[in-house]
Amino acid sequence: MNIVVIGGTGLIGTKLIRILQQRGHAALAASPNTGVDTLTGEGLDAALAGADIVVDVANSPSFADAAVLDFFTTSGRNLLAAAHKAGVKHHVALSVVGTDRLAESGYFRGKIAQEELIRASGLPYTIVHSTQFFEFLGGIAASAAAGDTISLSPAYIQAISSDDVALAMADFTLSQPVNGIVEIGGPEKMRLSDLVQHYLTFKHDPRTVVVDVQARYFGATLQPDTLIPAAGARLGAITVDQWLATDAHR
Repeated sequence: MNIVVIGGTGLIGTKLIRILQQRGHAALAASPNTGVDTLTGEGLDAALAGADIVVDVANSPSFADAAVLDFFTTSGRNLLAAAHKAGVKHHVALSVVGTDRLAESGYFRGKIAQEELIRASGLPYTIVHSTQFFEFLGGIAASAAAGDTISLSPAYIQAISSDDVALAMADFTLSQPVNGIVEIGGPEKMRLSDLVQHYLTFKHDPRTVVVDVQARYFGATLQPDTLIPAAGARLGAITVDQWLATDAHR
């Protein structure tokens, strides 16, 4: 299979490319670093020429509301148009568990718009909803910090390692399109506030998490189950403690 990975030089894309190549497929990393820009369309047609499958794991470079919406809608239209032109047989996109429940957030409104474009495109597709990555726990803490305290919701989360995400993405990429959504998550359900405090303690970070049921998650209020996948989701194998132990030696 000839597979193009949009965002192929990023966290998930790099690992996904490696797995696909190990399985004997031709996998091309497409990103601004390799001369392919979905926002402007530069290099898209050339990158997708002859592609059987396109996987979109790109993310907006800015989290500002207007910039995120523009990125996901403009990039989405450009990519889907190029995929149609190339005769792509499977469009795979990485999104987020709970996206449809997080419309208060400008970031997630962008993801909702991206998913709507994919569903309306007419291309065979699979949208993979993932829970938050362990690698972004530091970013979650930073987004909710005020001085030495971090206010976070006690809502549940099943965070997942990027290795497990990449493996799942490879499996879904090489499967038949589902023309719908599949969900993936980590093996452990924890409260968001507890998980981030656990992360900070391991990192010897002196800041303290304060539990606040009204605390917003990137602009959105959380219900207890907003960030966890539904029954039947594919679950990763790597626990937070296994990830922390491995990450500490990188």
